[in-house]
Amino acid sequence: MTLPGTYPANHALVSKRDASGAIIHLNFEDSARAALEFYRSIFGGQLTAFTYADSQRVEHPADAGRITWCEVRAGNGFHVMAYDIRESQSHNAGDRAFFVSIRGKDADKISTYWKGLGQDATIIEDPAPAGWSPLCGMLKDRFGVTWVLDVAVDYPA
Repeated sequence: MTLPGTYPANHALVSKRDASGAIIHLNFEDSARAALEFYRSIFGGQLTAFTYADSQRVEHPADAGRITWCEVRAGNGFHVMAYDIRESQSHNAGDRAFFVSIRGKDADKISTYWKGLGQDATIIEDPAPAGWSPLCGMLKDRFGVTWVLDVAVDYPA
């Protein structure tokens, strides 16, 4: 697991790309880390993970060790993200099976996307700083699709 603030000064960065794009974001009850370790074993790449405790977002004691944000990104183009739902949330394949995640380094562009998707949307989490991003928000659009929009930063390898 990679945690913010624990990197040596000469660390290498995983990615310096500055592109927005749609990324598959899978949701699990309590197996996000195991799933992404499995995917990494198949596709290769770097796994980066943050628990609810790491991000200081624990609402229920059972949430502490669960994953609030993780990704596997490989040089071959494979990129998947995942998280474990909170103890207080239901998990239903038709309810929280996946999100569409839009990430980019340009906060103004992410904010523009947020405003567009936010028309007649249900706001789940207002855009705000998170442990992995200076700006992250979640909404369900008028068609029932849940979107996570955040500003991407480089993570050390």
